[in-house]
Amino acid sequence: MESYNYDKWGEAVPSQAGYIAEKAVTGDELGVGSLNTPSDIFYDSADELFYIADTGNNRIIAVDSDFSRAVKIYDNLDLKSPMGVFVSDYIYIADSENSRVLVTDKNGGIVTEITKPDSELYDSQKTFIPQKVIADKAGNIYVVLNNITSGAAVFDSDGNFTGFYGADSVKNTAGVMADYISDMLISDEKRARRSRNIPTGITNFDIDGDFIFTCTSSRTDSVKKLNPAGDNIFSGKELTIGDYTPMYDTSQNRLMSSEIVDIDIAEDGCINCLDRTAGRIFQYDEECNLLFITGGTGSQTGNFRQVSAVESANNAIYVTDSMKNNITIFRQTDFGEIVHKAVDLYNGGYYEESLEPFQEVLRRDGNYRYAYKGVASAFLREGDYSSSMKYAKLADDRSTYNKAFEGYRREFIRSNGGYIFSAIILLVSAIAFFRKYRRKK
Repeated sequence: MESYNYDKWGEAVPSQAGYIAEKAVTGDELGVGSLNTPSDIFYDSADELFYIADTGNNRIIAVDSDFSRAVKIYDNLDLKSPMGVFVSDYIYIADSENSRVLVTDKNGGIVTEITKPDSELYDSQKTFIPQKVIADKAGNIYVVLNNITSGAAVFDSDGNFTGFYGADSVKNTAGVMADYISDMLISDEKRARRSRNIPTGITNFDIDGDFIFTCTSSRTDSVKKLNPAGDNIFSGKELTIGDYTPMYDTSQNRLMSSEIVDIDIAEDGCINCLDRTAGRIFQYDEECNLLFITGGTGSQTGNFRQVSAVESANNAIYVTDSMKNNITIFRQTDFGEIVHKAVDLYNGGYYEESLEPFQEVLRRDGNYRYAYKGVASAFLREGDYSSSMKYAKLADDRSTYNKAFEGYRREFIRSNGGYIFSAIILLVSAIAFFRKYRRKK
């Protein structure tokens, strides 16, 4: 499918590509034999290595930064369907069917093994099947479990369970309140059969400094930015992650809404969201403004059959396909580089400096809405309120337009205050004269 973006009316329009598929790499090309259902990928910037969870082959593979060869295979850890991998000082593995999180050094020596917690905070009737894992700077370990909706399970650096983090809240809608009142009036048997309003479980996450970004399959609050206290920084934002409208699947004869299965925070703060439904990567800036849409479903390079994980490094995006059993590498285009330069300046508060690259973006792609917003903000800071209003209107950016209009009005009054005052005096005098004339008549 051709590259596209969305205009101010929410309509899909053709757009310049920010990334293009360079190649798809198989296990055979890496020298490790065929991959089998790869489920996760992580880039360790310290050693410049990629780590792949080769789930079906029960192993973790370390690959060089060029994706030319594997440098180490972790196949002696008795893994069973490892679904997630994260690397810092240690390697953290979500060893799903062994019901454990395995922590090893980079040579494969076991450091810690985390199993089902024996705690009052953890429901003993729940299974312990880790799906994804990350760790923060303090060594705390966060684990997504496949049947837990109360957030990620948290363990300290010694493997002790400390609670849950980042649960998706259930809104008190009128329907929920009505069900609550009805529950008090119906029999226990009917109450047991009724479906419950429960939070949506986390499907995946990534960590960036002190913040953890989570994604869920829910259409509302599908992406969160959580601070150390677990508060959602994006709360209150009207976010639309994925395609604006559901995709129609002719094979199943039904609408398919976006389902975000992985999230990646790039070095520059951009947010890459992987949509399993459409097989696309939706890239946003740090304020969740849409930048690029990449990928799709199909057999050709750059399209997918079943996306499973996304990672970014060195101005490229890497996506694993659990059905094609390969990793596709997308390289940033010249247009993508200009957009990122403009966005970095804009989000850094350098609005005037972002004007020229944003104007270059518009010269290359007149449909690129974000650039209109950037140009409007730059003109606002320069005091060119008329131009700012023009571009803010094209971007449907009401906030910038209102600020520009206030500046324009203030400037108009300052420049024409004498004329306005004289006109008012003349008008008042004319009214007084007319009244006096009428009284005489």
